[in-house]
Amino acid sequence: MTGHSLQRFYEDPATPLSSGLERAQMQATMLAGIAASSLRPLVAVDVGCGDGMATALATVRCEQTPGADVTIIGFDWSCAALDRARRRGVSVARAAVDGFGLPLARGSVDVVIMSELIEHLVDTDAALAEAGRVLVPGGRLLLSTPNLAAWYNRVLLAFGIQPLFTEVSLRGIYGRPGSDVVGHLRIFTRRALEEILASTGFVEIDITGAPYHDVPRLFRPLDRVLCRTPALSSILLASARRAT
Repeated sequence: MTGHSLQRFYEDPATPLSSGLERAQMQATMLAGIAASSLRPLVAVDVGCGDGMATALATVRCEQTPGADVTIIGFDWSCAALDRARRRGVSVARAAVDGFGLPLARGSVDVVIMSELIEHLVDTDAALAEAGRVLVPGGRLLLSTPNLAAWYNRVLLAFGIQPLFTEVSLRGIYGRPGSDVVGHLRIFTRRALEEILASTGFVEIDITGAPYHDVPRLFRPLDRVLCRTPALSSILLASARRAT
């Protein structure tokens, strides 16, 4: 798959750009906690900010948290996404974490946020290395991504059904429930995410779980309970520190 075909896909107005609100709220709370515990103002970048919903929510959460002084800038390579984020009041710039990398100096930001991004990337190793490059020593990475081994995916696979979050085409959904094509290329388990973060220089890796907003209403209480076990959760929420 070429970069040009992916670019066209993400510029298509029909391509979904938002992700779950509850996951975004949890990540915003994590960022506010980091900022509140800091002795100085922080700079955070939301790489792959999409329509800016999560970025704007994180900004508001930090503004409402005593002692949380943080400036957040959103990056995305989709002009359509940046336009929507800008209309939400998010400060944005056009860039990608892979390819030529971010237009930031080494060690220039305190927090890198990658919300529902890494599953869309061809070169995940380069993206995580780039996040480490722009972080200050001891800076934090906040990352979220769907869980291949989510509790319902284990059931689906046992019956020969393609797991949720996985896609075999940019034109349609085949072999599994659902209808939205969102361009997922890499899907992680908890163990895989922890190991790739460690291999790219991150330490103090903590992975928690978050629910998935599109789980049928009947199963949402069960989803929330099982998300207390990250290995079974719908969404993986990782917090990691760049080694000093």
